[in-house]
Amino acid sequence: MDGIYFVINDLNKSIAMKNKKQLTVVVKLGTSVLTSGTKQLDRARIVELIRQCSYLHQNGHKIIIVTSGAIAAGREYLNFPNLPNTVASKQLLASVGQSKLIQLWEQLFSIYKIYIGQMLLTRADLEDRERFLNAQDALKAMLDNNIIPVINENDAVATAEIKVGDNDNLSALAAILAEADKLLLLTDIEGLYTADPRTDHDAKLIEEVSQIDDSLRSIAGDSVSGLGTGGMSTKIQAAEVAGSAGIEVIIAAGSKENVIIDAVNNQSVGTRFLPQKTPLEHRKHWLYGAPNAGKIILDDGAINAILNNGSSLLPKGIIAVEKDFSRGEVIDICDKSGRRIARGVSRYNSDALKQIAGHHSQQISQIIGYEYGAVAVHRNDMIIK
Repeated sequence: MDGIYFVINDLNKSIAMKNKKQLTVVVKLGTSVLTSGTKQLDRARIVELIRQCSYLHQNGHKIIIVTSGAIAAGREYLNFPNLPNTVASKQLLASVGQSKLIQLWEQLFSIYKIYIGQMLLTRADLEDRERFLNAQDALKAMLDNNIIPVINENDAVATAEIKVGDNDNLSALAAILAEADKLLLLTDIEGLYTADPRTDHDAKLIEEVSQIDDSLRSIAGDSVSGLGTGGMSTKIQAAEVAGSAGIEVIIAAGSKENVIIDAVNNQSVGTRFLPQKTPLEHRKHWLYGAPNAGKIILDDGAINAILNNGSSLLPKGIIAVEKDFSRGEVIDICDKSGRRIARGVSRYNSDALKQIAGHHSQQISQIIGYEYGAVAVHRNDMIIK
């Protein structure tokens, strides 16, 4: 009887494993995690992170890695040269370090007989819908063939105009590209605290966040995350972007034992950001990567209609139009103080909007001699902040 019990028990475990949902998970690894706070890559730490990713990969989950560390790898390989603090120097280090970094990922994943594929992205790859879809197709092709994508911003060629800005926000866009279930932002502290734990001993870990508001952003604005380009505020931005697409986000310490496995298995680690219950349609996701071509300022009535009534933007609610932009470009939609409340695709160019601003939709054709519909920005082409 005991033997039968153990056979049935093992069979139940096997069935449970097969029935468990297979997730798509993006793991963002900051420089402070990969170096353990030193000047060079901590290979023992990286091996441990790869072990966890490999375990999940072998159990059917789809893993995507967004890695920092190219500049740190370049400095280490060149024996920490004394270079001027210029963009060109950083691009030099990134170009040298990127190849060394990807070689390291490839060598260590090969221990587990897992293939990786490199993706280097800039904002230009994400701002245009066609290029967004091409990047998405490449990412999904790798995942469908059991290849782990390793993504980084292309720092060797990126300038301020085309950079995503930091790997926290890049990881959120990668999660959107992959239509991921979870985004793990691994850093050198446990998660988001009520204050900076390095200076305030009374700071408490915030274990779960259901809504990101101004009070939470003010907390994050005073926090840091280590040696990389992103602080805690950029992680909040990433959580907001990914959460709007229905993706759960977890900020946790990369040094914590089994942190990746525990996060995927819904164990309590770090700070968990709940996704929006009504996420954006997939066709809107590319808007997060699109550049800001201009800005329009709205009156209070239009702001209320957009935020509370789910309305499109009518010309009547526009107070001012800033910068020159074309029809079909993405613009920021702001209140009177200049705070962005939404962004979307403009149905009219800036010159036309300046002429029809403050007027009823029925007057558009009379004012400018043509029309592309009654709205300035349609709700289907708009995302809230």
